Amino acid sequence: MNKYSVIKGPCLTEKGDQLQENYGKAVIKVDMKANKVEIKEAVEQVFNVKVANVRTVKVRGKQKRVGKYMGRTPDWKKAYITLKEGKINFLEDL
Repeated sequence: MNKYSVIKGPCLTEKGDQLQENYGKAVIKVDMKANKVEIKEAVEQVFNVKVANVRTVKVRGKQKRVGKYMGRTPDWKKAYITLKEGKINFLEDL
């Protein structure tokens, strides 16, 4: 899997900002098929940081309604990246 196809984008939330400021963790959206080793290698190569730990979570899509029709948003996967040192600034790096 290509390193740029593993990382889908940042997960910019208040919780993610607090994790990065207080604990040195970053939250990113990743491909559903990517495993922890692939995520770690991709983050180290793309952002030039050292990764200590990777935790992943599969997020289920929400139910949405358009008129009388029910549907779902797609499921997605996010990764909590613990950095050894440094910081990822998503607004400048991507």
